[in-house]
Amino acid sequence: MASELSGGTGGDSAALALKILVAGGFGAGKTTLVGAVSEIRPLRTEEQLSAAGQAVDDTGGVDRKTTTTVAMDFGRITIRSGLALYLFGTPGQDRFWFLWDELAQGALGAVVLADTRRLADSFPAVDYFEHRAIPFVVAVNCFTGARTYGAHEVSRALDLDRGTPVVLCDARDRDSGKEVLVRLVEYAGRMHTARLLNAVSS
Repeated sequence: MASELSGGTGGDSAALALKILVAGGFGAGKTTLVGAVSEIRPLRTEEQLSAAGQAVDDTGGVDRKTTTTVAMDFGRITIRSGLALYLFGTPGQDRFWFLWDELAQGALGAVVLADTRRLADSFPAVDYFEHRAIPFVVAVNCFTGARTYGAHEVSRALDLDRGTPVVLCDARDRDSGKEVLVRLVEYAGRMHTARLLNAVSS
């Protein structure tokens, strides 16, 4: 879940690094979010959409999308002195889900990026993290021209467990993305603390 890294940002000799997943449906904005918040040049594994892929990838609502992540995105952001987040963006299509188990190992939590134009695409990620008891927040990426829904409406539509945070964001904006990550770290911290207390008292 965490590791000690030498040569931390801002002159620190060591920094605590937490692993965070960024998941969600095809075209929800995962690569955009990682790229917007990362303080290093993000690692991307994007390929052009091909005619063969069109037969299996539903591009409805994201017709302008020309590339797709085939392995993962990777970035890093320093939240405060001594605390950095390593971001791993997962591929959105179901044919790449075999990678999720590997990426999820040691993760503190996850961001499920949701597109209200294709909200049903969020269900697999929500189910994945719920079944594995990995804390997550749902971040609704507010696309231009898309109908706006409130956090409570999205929570009900996705049938989220009570207390699961839903936040509205703009995946293109660094400050907006950073706020999502701060909310996740706070929520995941509370969840892990509660589990430790339950384990001690049982």
